[in-house]
Amino acid sequence: MTELDRRGMLKLLAAAPAAAAFTWTDADAAQAHHDARAALQEAQRAGTAYKPQFFNEHEWAMLAILVDLIIPKDARSGSATDAGVPEFIDFMMVDQPNRQVAMRGGLAWIDLECHRRDGRMFADATDAERRLVLDDIAWPRRVTPGMSHGATFFSSLRDLTASGFWTTKMGIEDLGYTGNVYVPSWDGCPSEALKKLGLPESSSVIVR
Repeated sequence: MTELDRRGMLKLLAAAPAAAAFTWTDADAAQAHHDARAALQEAQRAGTAYKPQFFNEHEWAMLAILVDLIIPKDARSGSATDAGVPEFIDFMMVDQPNRQVAMRGGLAWIDLECHRRDGRMFADATDAERRLVLDDIAWPRRVTPGMSHGATFFSSLRDLTASGFWTTKMGIEDLGYTGNVYVPSWDGCPSEALKKLGLPESSSVIVR
């Protein structure tokens, strides 16, 4: 890493406290979430190769590694990248430009920390080296003061990754979600549940 690159990353890192505001619970985030998912589905239907609108090539490779470490492929479903989570996050960055500094600064923080320890950037490090860095920021209540910005960012990225994954068809199937299914009849609350609640079985209403 050249000194110029280090200066650029340190400038971004100085802005990393903005990651404290990197939350996704406001009304704007909910609308952006809906719009991003719709745009991603349209791109998938068109069968076109996705080109990131916010992330550069280095950040894009790094993001793919991070989200797959958060939600890896297993016997039940694919990984976060299989579900299109990086594309989803890219859409979110475009829809919410006030989040961009926190995202870019957080990725730079992880790169710098990885380089400080092992002399390699995150994408070039070994799997074990990457995991050691993430283990130190995965539990916000346990981190040392010097790691607090990284922990705040990683918690936000983890939440965003989960949001992107479990709103896809793959993620919903992974949860085993069975909602929105027509039920032709309902025989009321099970008697075992009524007994546990201390209610008589006559409290159960039968609808046919």
